[in-house]
Amino acid sequence: MMKSARRRAREGLVQGLYQSLLAGHGGREIEAHLLEQEHLARADKTFFSNTLAGILDNTGQLDTMLAPFLDRAPEALSPVERSILWLAAFELRHYPETPFRVIINEAVELAKRYGGTDGHKYVNGVLDRLAVQERPLELRPIPPG
Repeated sequence: MMKSARRRAREGLVQGLYQSLLAGHGGREIEAHLLEQEHLARADKTFFSNTLAGILDNTGQLDTMLAPFLDRAPEALSPVERSILWLAAFELRHYPETPFRVIINEAVELAKRYGGTDGHKYVNGVLDRLAVQERPLELRPIPPG
């Protein structure tokens, strides 16, 4: 299956956020390194750059946003899960044109690919609850008739 440019960008973002968490690399360093990688050649570079900068500038706000839906401190999450949750939380808040179900599905797929055994279930549960807060109009049932 051909990956979309946006999915490629999300994969790169998870890798970059992981690098930031583990090695403390800054956004410019991460971006320069990742955008020269062949697997990101067809990524949505604008989405990648804007989202990486937005997440790295707002990690504290994202942790605060996620905290009520976590069963542990954000710092206690695996770096992969935390990166994926930051990405999805940022998208839920800042990309209203992307349906919340797409954002959650992409996050679950990333967790299946890069996370621990049941990490995708945890990510799904957190994001399902976060979506109720962030996208109440999208979740509201459509009245009949």
